[in-house]
Amino acid sequence: MKLQNKIAIVTGASSGIGLAIAKLYLEEGATVVFSDINDGTQLIEGLGDKASFIKCDVSSSEEVNKLVGTVVEKYGKLDIMVNNAGIGALGGALDCTDADWSKVIAVNLSGVFYGVRAAANAMKATNTKGSIINMTSILGIVGLAGTVAYSSAKGGVSNMTRASAQDLASLGIRVNAIAPGFIKTNMTKDVLQDEAFNAMVKANTPLGYAGDPEDIAGAAVYLASDEAKYVTGIILPVDGGWTCR
Repeated sequence: MKLQNKIAIVTGASSGIGLAIAKLYLEEGATVVFSDINDGTQLIEGLGDKASFIKCDVSSSEEVNKLVGTVVEKYGKLDIMVNNAGIGALGGALDCTDADWSKVIAVNLSGVFYGVRAAANAMKATNTKGSIINMTSILGIVGLAGTVAYSSAKGGVSNMTRASAQDLASLGIRVNAIAPGFIKTNMTKDVLQDEAFNAMVKANTPLGYAGDPEDIAGAAVYLASDEAKYVTGIILPVDGGWTCR
């Protein structure tokens, strides 16, 4: 087991990528706190005593601080923080509304920063050489028409990861990000069901298909494990080749 005796928080863990990561962490021996803005107490039924749930709105720094503080108080440390919670929104430079812009930035960018800061302070206080994993996107590496807020937020997460990795390296805290391509989740369900959009995704993905949440979970295990002890500041695309073109 690659994560034996590790304490982990996964935000946005009620579905999709977050749920897949949290479950695989359990399989790899970690104690995992599932967290989401939606109630997820039913998610952990039957998963054993190493799984628990704490509700949290990551767009609130107070709630994120409370989440991390509660976990450290209960378990004595935090080894792994996965800042996965995020939302999608369509809208380009001409028509993205103020409300959509503010909401996407609050959750997808500020929410990740609050998680990085809270986790880093907790790890420093307990002298834990931990791993912080942020969820960016291929749209944090390249742009896509009609996604100005989402692309902006994810681009910010990518550079936040690089900067934070340098800030925290002296403490032995590693900060990395995963950049998923198009993954089959509730967030992408509608657009992938659109025949033209789905054809575009396949045409621009060298492997020719949308991925599964488990594809991202495997990368998250690697970055959290001691196998990646010399890895920090990277943006790891798991995208079927989208960004290699």
